[in-house]
Amino acid sequence: MKCDISVIIPNFNGEKFIANCLDSMMIQSFRTFGHMEIIVVDDCSSDASIEIIKNYENVTLVENPVNSGFDKSVNQGILASHGKYCLLLNNDVVADPDFVKYLYLHIDDNPRIFSVSSKMIRFYERDKLDDTGDFYNILGWGYKRGDGQSVNAHNKPTAIFSSCAGAGIYRRSILNEIGLFDEAFFAYMEDVDIGYRALINGYKNRYEPKAICYHIGSATTAEGQKYSPFKVQISARNNIYVAYKNMPFVQLLVNSPFLFLGFIVKYITFAKRGFGQDYRAGIKEGLKKHRIMTKVPFQFRNLKHYFFIEVQLIVNVFRQVENKIGK
Repeated sequence: MKCDISVIIPNFNGEKFIANCLDSMMIQSFRTFGHMEIIVVDDCSSDASIEIIKNYENVTLVENPVNSGFDKSVNQGILASHGKYCLLLNNDVVADPDFVKYLYLHIDDNPRIFSVSSKMIRFYERDKLDDTGDFYNILGWGYKRGDGQSVNAHNKPTAIFSSCAGAGIYRRSILNEIGLFDEAFFAYMEDVDIGYRALINGYKNRYEPKAICYHIGSATTAEGQKYSPFKVQISARNNIYVAYKNMPFVQLLVNSPFLFLGFIVKYITFAKRGFGQDYRAGIKEGLKKHRIMTKVPFQFRNLKHYFFIEVQLIVNVFRQVENKIGK
């Protein structure tokens, strides 16, 4: 049977969340007109996750013998799946019944669309947004648009820099062209990286406000908190990776003063919150190990896309300021 959508859920010690996530997938209205498969990739959980997942007859379970990180798990799920589109879903997400349908209708409308991000709402604060698409700017900062704003904001489909891989859909044919998620990231910023690669190749990333879900956030890596030493350090490292990997040498040289300024400001910010040492360690690791990343090869046919991206990197600074003011 032809498979339209593969729902891929990476899981690590998600016994408190995985059942609610899977239950929300079982009642999707998309099933009335399309075929979807559900794959859970368990990353060596030590809790009761596997036993819970095995209770679902229509769910394929892939078990990792060692913990390899979000990116490895996602890639395993993609390679084991058969759908025209791959819908990635965090284990701490609960989706509305029409969630899959609206993501499918949006991405299927235009073959140049690589990904579509959903309207993510805070699970415990249903009057506030969690994420309406991710953005990246010339200061080397990735940020979630709409985070903390009213749930009534961002109600129009729009272009975005990248989709949040916690609740977004991706076109398999373009994944085959530009590559899967870079496992060197382990977790965090890998979705900005893959969205960046799509933009370099002239594809689009979009936001669909009708695809609604509820997200706890960092339930596995930060116990539901906005920051943790692990999250701050690995995110800082991965910010170095994103810039080095995706920017050609000339662009990286031109942007380096802005990137340096951005890292200094972030360090001061995290130092005030008690995470300065963790952020500094992440930056040091990124600078030390950045050459393990395989740079995106520069091609002249993509030159206009690089100019478009550079404009976006500048504009996104002002968008982030507006995003902060809108809270």
